[in-house]
Amino acid sequence: MREPYRLTPPLALRVGIFGAFALLVFGVLFFRLWSLQVLSGTHYLAAAQNNQLRLVRIEAPRGPILDRHGRLMVSNVAGTAVQLSIGDVPQARRARLIRRLAHVLNVSPRALARQVVEFGSDPLSPVTVKTAVREAQIEYLYEHQAQFPGVRIVETYLRDYQYGSLGAQILGYVGEISADELKRLHRDGYVAGDRIGQTGIEGAYDTYLRGHDGLDQLHVDSLGRPVSALQPRQEPRAGFGLRLTIDTRIQRAAELALRYGINLAHADSHWAANGGAIVALDPRDGAVLAMASNPTYKPSLFVGKVDSKKLAPLLNAEAAKRANTPGLNRAIAGAYPPGSTFKPVTALAGMQEHVFSAYDPLQCSPVAYYGLDRQKFTNWDPYVDKPMTLPEALAQSCDTYFDEIGNRFYERGPEGRVRLQQWARKFGFGQTSGLDIGGESSGLLPTPDWRKQHFRSDWDRAWNPGNSIQLAIGQGDLLVTPLQMAVFYSMLANGGNVVTPFLVSDVEQPGNGKRSSDVVLRRFAPKPPQPSGVDPAALQAVRDGLYKATHDPTGTSSAVFGNYRVPISGKTGTAEKIVQLPGYPAGHTEDQSWWCGWGPSDNARLVVCALIENGGHGSAAAAPAALKVFEKFFNVPGPQAVRVNVD
Repeated sequence: MREPYRLTPPLALRVGIFGAFALLVFGVLFFRLWSLQVLSGTHYLAAAQNNQLRLVRIEAPRGPILDRHGRLMVSNVAGTAVQLSIGDVPQARRARLIRRLAHVLNVSPRALARQVVEFGSDPLSPVTVKTAVREAQIEYLYEHQAQFPGVRIVETYLRDYQYGSLGAQILGYVGEISADELKRLHRDGYVAGDRIGQTGIEGAYDTYLRGHDGLDQLHVDSLGRPVSALQPRQEPRAGFGLRLTIDTRIQRAAELALRYGINLAHADSHWAANGGAIVALDPRDGAVLAMASNPTYKPSLFVGKVDSKKLAPLLNAEAAKRANTPGLNRAIAGAYPPGSTFKPVTALAGMQEHVFSAYDPLQCSPVAYYGLDRQKFTNWDPYVDKPMTLPEALAQSCDTYFDEIGNRFYERGPEGRVRLQQWARKFGFGQTSGLDIGGESSGLLPTPDWRKQHFRSDWDRAWNPGNSIQLAIGQGDLLVTPLQMAVFYSMLANGGNVVTPFLVSDVEQPGNGKRSSDVVLRRFAPKPPQPSGVDPAALQAVRDGLYKATHDPTGTSSAVFGNYRVPISGKTGTAEKIVQLPGYPAGHTEDQSWWCGWGPSDNARLVVCALIENGGHGSAAAAPAALKVFEKFFNVPGPQAVRVNVD
């Protein structure tokens, strides 16, 4: 018998197709293996090596901050920090590790977990768990290192504020970068865990102060555990130093003067006095010699172990309100009615617009009536009833004299009703002054258009005679900052030029010891003062009045400055403001105590503007406080001041 064929043609076709497919698969695998081994071998070898290496950022010390004479205000001290690289922790162990680490370091587990979640998009960047760690905690972490994967103990630098709370609102503070800040600053090289300036000089000049971090490399195993010592790769470079225009002697005198003024207000039965501000400027270029705000705080609260209870008045709105907002820099962000310190503005604007003449007498009466409804306006002193020239009216701060000027502006029609505001804006009101750390309030310079935009009823929307009159004496809706007032009085002192205040004079290479090495890398030249366009004769009439205010027997602050050996010119102010105080009904008003002026009168070197919140009359609290600053600046003690209750 014949045996049948075992390999039929259909079967042979199938075997051929399968063989070709197998050859194709093996060919693809061969060429892929060849590509990995030959073409990309170098790349993957480097990647494998890099997977064994960990780059560790070495924090650079922040630059020092010095006063104008080189005295160290802010420096650094060495500290120890604990960081967590969450990418080195297995997902299943993270929750337990966070709880244990928080317990060891005495931090909030919830806060640490929230921090890890916020920066979870960058798992290789370490999160700073705590700075200023105690020695016992460090030893425990070293002894139990295997139980804390991803935890590193690093050397760090902590900010050291040499004078405690001195200049706190100016200097600001440093804090760990937030998730929102990281999104905004990531392109500039910031990473999770970085500490950056948050406010004041620290915040505005962070790019100069922060320096450039260094890099070390470390060999790790597959679990991220170190298997070698740190090897330097790039040395950190310290931040640059900043020299301020602040004089620590004058700054301390200003802060003590604020407390002195508040105590005087309390002694005069103004128990609601609870804060204030003092600004001291060089009227020649706008350099800020002192900027004090009360109440204040210690920037060191943000250094090392942070106590949430102590920080509450600085970070929590309700706690801040109860503590009278210590974080607020009242010198630049507090807005107040200026009262009679605004009268020189009215006087200059009135003379420039030919509303009145400085030496043509106007009646200073106890009472004056204006408008169709004969609204009543009174002078603070009901016993004065006589004609006065401008210098006399400024010296005695006659309200009804300036009421008349305000009414004359009103009677000039729609265009005349904004001319006072236009001159006030030229002098720096209703806008920020351009201070280099920012954070300024622009205040409020009311106009007819402003009333139309912000009020609903026809009566409130209208600009009535009373609005012009109230504005003329620094009341009504007008709001200014102490810095704006200091800039204006600098213009009066220097002969008519508006200065731009500034706090930083130059950037320096940091040196060793208590003072800078004086290697200036960049100098910040002050902006040239801008002419105000005021007629010199009008300016001199105002200056004469402000000299009489401090030296004439009838001057409102002559009891404070009349016998001082350095001639001082200036103006008091008492401004009503609605305040909310515990135990008082809504709409309760308190007098804000003001004094602004300069010295010496004929060759001004220092302008001082003092405000005592709820402090009563200007001569009773603010003027004596300002005198304390002049005493320190000129190193000339003043006589025992006799306080009188006048505007």
